[in-house]
Formats: sequence, structure tokens, C-alpha cells
Amino acid sequence: MRNYGGVTSSIGVSRSQPTQPGTPPLVVAHRGASGELPEHTLAAYDLALRQGADGLECDVRLTRDGKLICMHDRRIDRTSNGSGTVSAMTLDALRAHDYGSWHAEMASRQRAAAALGDPDVDNKNIERYAEPTSVLTLRELLTLVLDWDRPRTLFIETKHPVRYGALVEMKLIAELQRFGLAKRPPSATPPVVMMSFAPSAVFRIRRSAPNLPTVLLGENSRYLGYAPTTSGVPAAIGPSIEMLREHPKVVERARASGRATYVWTVDEKADVELCRDLGVRWIATNYPARTKRVFES
Repeated sequence: MRNYGGVTSSIGVSRSQPTQPGTPPLVVAHRGASGELPEHTLAAYDLALRQGADGLECDVRLTRDGKLICMHDRRIDRTSNGSGTVSAMTLDALRAHDYGSWHAEMASRQRAAAALGDPDVDNKNIERYAEPTSVLTLRELLTLVLDWDRPRTLFIETKHPVRYGALVEMKLIAELQRFGLAKRPPSATPPVVMMSFAPSAVFRIRRSAPNLPTVLLGENSRYLGYAPTTSGVPAAIGPSIEMLREHPKVVERARASGRATYVWTVDEKADVELCRDLGVRWIATNYPARTKRVFES
């Protein structure tokens, strides 16, 4: 059995069998419906759920005062009207900035697309850009998902390397325990899946919460397809769509060894169909409504 930085083939998503070729993948909203509303905002996640997304994806980072927030970048400059490093700021300092309504360029593109009759643009969504938006905490997002009218899976990615190292996973486990999610038995539709590009981060989660499903993201994940699983929980690999185009057989190899596949970020129709034809289980997309329509047609 191979071992990659401490992560063995016990990485898993559920006890169900990997998806067979031709089966439509489950659709995960990448940072919410982030192609239509500002990423990692409550409005973007609420829209994704109303559009019927099967799952949501978020990145988490730890603030200076130990709070988990939903943020991809190490700095807030790209996604807010402020400036600074997340790990050096308190939650109150982060909340002093606007993460939504300042995205005027994105709103302009949406209005232009709506004027041309783009079916993926809803004028009501554009108006939500005018609303000042606070930074989103993981606790707030978990509450939204768990209060929804039917089960959805939240995919949580921890970012590394970071200032606080392993403390990020410790805080994540503690937050999931607060919601009663860290020790739930594995299921076909888990409420939470943890992901990371860092094998050490995935290993920490597996060691602290062995029932919590995990995905190893990135280039190294495709090599897991060669090793047999060693537990009742199938492993999950997380290649990018670019990697999948170059190495399509990785899905077949993963399936043969009992693993599911999670692919990111899948926005084009041809790529959506490729994932379906290969038997990918989960696809992350910025446009959940548009992506689901591909399968409906």
C-alpha cells in the first residue's frame, strides 16, 4: 500500500459505491453560486441551495482571535473593499469591511448578460449586489445548510500552508462537534466532507475524526487510484478538470479501488458531460443551475 505524506488509502467520502460511467454527477456550488453572486457570501450560498445544488463548497481560514471564516485568499483585498491578512485580523476587524456590494464590475457583466437574454442570469440576483455583505463565518454557513429543507453536503477545504498550521483542523473538528457532525456514521449523503491539498491536513482529520469523509485535492490525489483501499470507507480523489482532461483514466482506476472522484472547477458544458461519461461522483461549479440543466436535457 502506498503512503503519501502520512495519508493512506483510508481517505473516504461514503460507504456507497463509486459512481458508474454515464451517471450524472452530484453538483457542488463552488464558493456558492459564485458565477452569479460574490463568492463566499451568504447570498451566494442561499442562491445555490434555491437552485437545487446537491452540495456547497467553501474554503476556511482562521482569524487572529481563533474564528473560522469562509475565505479563499490569505488576504481580503480581492474580495472586499478593505485590505489585510486574515490571520492577522480579528473577526470584528474583518466584519468592518464589505464583501458584496462593491463588486460593481461583476454586477455590470450580469446586467449586460441579462440584456442579451442569458437564461442563467436573474435580474433579482443582480439587485443583491447593492446589499452590503459581512464576512461569512463557518458557523453561519453550517447553520444555513443544516436548516435547509432537505440534506445537502458541505465540502470544507482547509488552506495550507498557513500561520496557524494544524490548529486550523483542530478548530474545524471542534466546530463540527458543536453541531454534532464530527462523529456521525458514514453515509451516502454526508452532511460534511473535509478537503485539502495538504496530505498532512487530511491525515489530521482522519486521525481525529475517522468517520468524517475526506478528499485529497490536487495532483497527488491521482496516484491514490493505484493503491487498494484498506477500510470500509472508499477513498476520494480530487483532481482539477484540467488534470482530468489530461488523465481521464484516473476515474476508472479510482473506481476499481473503491474510490469516488470529486472534480473542480467544472463550468463548461463539454467538461460537465465528460465528468458524467467518466463516472465522476461530485463536480464543483460556479454555476450550479446551468450545470444541473445539462443533465436535465
